[in-house]
Amino acid sequence: MERWRNWSGLETAAPTRVAEPTGTDDVVAAVEQAREARSTVKMVGTGHSFTAIAAPEGTMLRPAGLTGITAVDRDAMTVTALAGTPLKVLNAELERLGLSLHNMGDIAEQTLAGAISTGTHGTGGVAASLSAQVCGLELVTGTGEVLRADAEENADVLAIARLGLGALGIVTSVTFRVEPLFLLEATEQPMSWDEALGSFDEMVAGSHHVDLYWFPHTERLLTKRNVRLAAELDEAEPLPRWRAWLDDDLLANRLFGVLTAAANHAPAVIPAMNQLSARALSARSYSDVAHRVFTARRDVVFREMEYAVPREAGLTALREARRAIEGSDWRISFPVEIRVAPADDVPLSTAAGRDSCYLAFHTHRDADHTAYFAGIESIMRAHDGRPHWGKVHTRTAADLAPAYPRFGDFLAMRDRLDPDRLFTNAHLRRVLGD
Repeated sequence: MERWRNWSGLETAAPTRVAEPTGTDDVVAAVEQAREARSTVKMVGTGHSFTAIAAPEGTMLRPAGLTGITAVDRDAMTVTALAGTPLKVLNAELERLGLSLHNMGDIAEQTLAGAISTGTHGTGGVAASLSAQVCGLELVTGTGEVLRADAEENADVLAIARLGLGALGIVTSVTFRVEPLFLLEATEQPMSWDEALGSFDEMVAGSHHVDLYWFPHTERLLTKRNVRLAAELDEAEPLPRWRAWLDDDLLANRLFGVLTAAANHAPAVIPAMNQLSARALSARSYSDVAHRVFTARRDVVFREMEYAVPREAGLTALREARRAIEGSDWRISFPVEIRVAPADDVPLSTAAGRDSCYLAFHTHRDADHTAYFAGIESIMRAHDGRPHWGKVHTRTAADLAPAYPRFGDFLAMRDRLDPDRLFTNAHLRRVLGD
């Protein structure tokens, strides 16, 4: 039987049955079969979550047969696509249609259902998370009902299920609010620690999207500021092909992968390696359609923990994390990423009800992440941090419930839509309870 494995290799599972539905009726049949057998069923995505949130214990449904845009409403400015559509495919199709999502994260490999169900987010903007841009969806519930939810029909379901952790039903289609295709100008600039943190609030106020990368064991950060341009699409000034290949292919992926893999065998060299990498950073500026600026290739496999803390606590938590790294024997070869997000009203969003600062910590896939992540997690929890649902953390339902004012509403919706727990697994039992 086919085994399931996530992208980072951190989680695996052995489903008892594998199927590839090509429509909603196939999903309903799989749910009904699992219910009759008193088993479970999960639709997996591309495995880009670092946790076992999508791990199938019973039937595993693969999403490849549920892809493509099914509706475009230019009056309402919405686009509906099947839930197994990869984000990169949606982005390319939206560009062809002259449309774009408002915001997105920095990778585009995930399926739509997987991305919204785990709280995938970008930085800045009016809405940072993909879930907050969802205005409709269709899902198959644990009783086999095909339920459509939007602002007029089952609005209470939409409010919660747009970030459902895969625990409320199998999402079969998603409707996003979209915008006319627009250009972003990216300005990337290395800065010192003091300069970057000292001007952080100014950068956030002066740009639509801000992303920082601190290289542990150094005084250097790379800052990236994206600004929307009031310009025609043909006025874009992307990087020259040779520069994109040099920076983003050779240096950021191939060479970085070789160096970080080698450093696992000689961690003492990591501080010097990071110093060299940080000194090699150079400024650059370019403009392109939004999704080409937001997203980037990530060929080097890593593991990640990310926490959202209240916006006002972000830099304090970052400084404490740096002190913890410098006061330990950890040797960290991957940058720490810093982003911000406006508050939203999605009940299990990490930005629910509060402006947030995201701090993301990474290690190479072959490095032992446990001590590093555990030490940093205690700092994030002390600042009322909420862990990204698709990234490594140790939280349980007992201590997650107080972090989310509407956690009880989510559990009540789960009882309503999946009373027999057809969509559960060990990970969901830990973070949501039985």
